[in-house]
Amino acid sequence: MGERGWNPDLARTYDRVARAYAEQYFTELERKPFDRELLDRFAAAVRGRGRVMDLGCGPGHVGRYLAERSVDVFGVDLSPGMVAVARELNPGLRVEHGDMRALALPDASLAGVVAFYSLIHLERASAPQALAEIARVLAPGGVVLLAFHGGEGEAHADDWFGQGVSVDATLFSPEEMGRLMGQAGLAVAEILTRPPYDFEYPTQRVYASGTRPLAALQGRM
Repeated sequence: MGERGWNPDLARTYDRVARAYAEQYFTELERKPFDRELLDRFAAAVRGRGRVMDLGCGPGHVGRYLAERSVDVFGVDLSPGMVAVARELNPGLRVEHGDMRALALPDASLAGVVAFYSLIHLERASAPQALAEIARVLAPGGVVLLAFHGGEGEAHADDWFGQGVSVDATLFSPEEMGRLMGQAGLAVAEILTRPPYDFEYPTQRVYASGTRPLAALQGRM
């Protein structure tokens, strides 16, 4: 047998764990005041400015939180099974199938993008492609908020959620993500960290926010 590749069928993996994943994470924001505060700030920045994408939306809990704060949000996820669960749990939320490395959206069409713990499933070399897609679909002045596991290297889990599948995750340091965002054409506004809550996987949590610069600013850079 050949060496196993990086997340060789991520969509199928999430299809297998979709319901178990939703059971664990759908209400997690109720126990995460730090995350709620950042999402409230994000909602205030994008509300009334246009459509917002919850990228790698999973069961739709982040999108639902934003929708409850009057944000025009829709979800995108790679896993058809997770899309189905998100639609079931959030009847009023539009959820679509899509790949963050090749988004089926026009240039400069969104007011904001939020991506909580979805970039981590890309191999490190693929992260610039996804960040470039985020920058492409953001309108000038559009806002991005990323959440990810902090650290160096990668993490791996076998028999994830007891479903007989494994999953890989890339850890990013704040400095690395800031550099990658800048290379993708995103202006970094703030990078914050916090220790894990006692019910979370024991990694530092990192939150990076930024904007797609206005055309006039891009011309001076």
